[in-house]
Amino acid sequence: MIQQRGQFVTDPLGVYFDQLTPVSPTRHPTLVLIHGGGHTGSCWRVTADGHPGWADRFAARGYPTLVPDWPGHGRSGAIAPELITGELLCQGLAGVIDKAEGPVVLVTHSMGGALGWRLAELRADRVVGIVALAPAPPGNIQPVGTVERATDDEVWVRTPGRLGRLRRRGLVLHDADFVTHKLVGDSARFPRAAVPGYARMLTATAARLLFERQNTEATQLRVIDPTCLAGKHILLITGTEDLDHPRDIDEPIAAWAGAQGAHAEYVWLADHGIDGNGHMLMMEDNADTIADLVLDWLDHTFARR
Repeated sequence: MIQQRGQFVTDPLGVYFDQLTPVSPTRHPTLVLIHGGGHTGSCWRVTADGHPGWADRFAARGYPTLVPDWPGHGRSGAIAPELITGELLCQGLAGVIDKAEGPVVLVTHSMGGALGWRLAELRADRVVGIVALAPAPPGNIQPVGTVERATDDEVWVRTPGRLGRLRRRGLVLHDADFVTHKLVGDSARFPRAAVPGYARMLTATAARLLFERQNTEATQLRVIDPTCLAGKHILLITGTEDLDHPRDIDEPIAAWAGAQGAHAEYVWLADHGIDGNGHMLMMEDNADTIADLVLDWLDHTFARR
């Protein structure tokens, strides 16, 4: 059994979050689940085919769980898109961490991964671990995107495997091509009947964040002092069918964290007999199996009953 309520912080920014609390108290760390671009915290609450999501599963296992929407996105307070940067998001999400009791483990996904590395620095005294799913790397190690053409409003950036056009300002709505080829892609685990409804649940993303995600003009969020990761426990997970997160891209992120003194472990799901997952692995038809893998790691690493 779990208790649920909506919460918000207003300092330094307005941020809404769901709070899921086990009815029977435990001494487990609090989990703060940070979504990626185009999404809200709802991606942690429900799978693509309508089953309860990771947040509910984690709370039922005894972990207090907070599920925020990014500042300026979803149910959080509006912010002018031209003011939104990754650093601004981190300042707002740090306020959510401050609401948690005891130590915190961040669970991040995709673009939220870059936020997690920086939050581990901003709240180094509170964050004891990170579970990073197909995460964006920090700007410390991400190659700078090659700008092939630029105007005052847009840039054309070449990254491995593609040439993308990015807007400098405003909001970006993610089209059907982005959903089909990036978010779902070649996944054998995303229920195809659920794709149209899932696409209608996506939200706009501030253009500047997508600009930063490609490390355009070296703007990706950086960890100023990477030694802040020393002693922290990190689990990085990717699936076999994630277009932008092959093993040779994501495994070096874990190696970088380990080089800073973190206890970092990389999990390529196929090594655990879990095949076919794409980018949205927490919403796919075997989401519970992957959640249990994460929970077993959390129990082994942090749980104190």
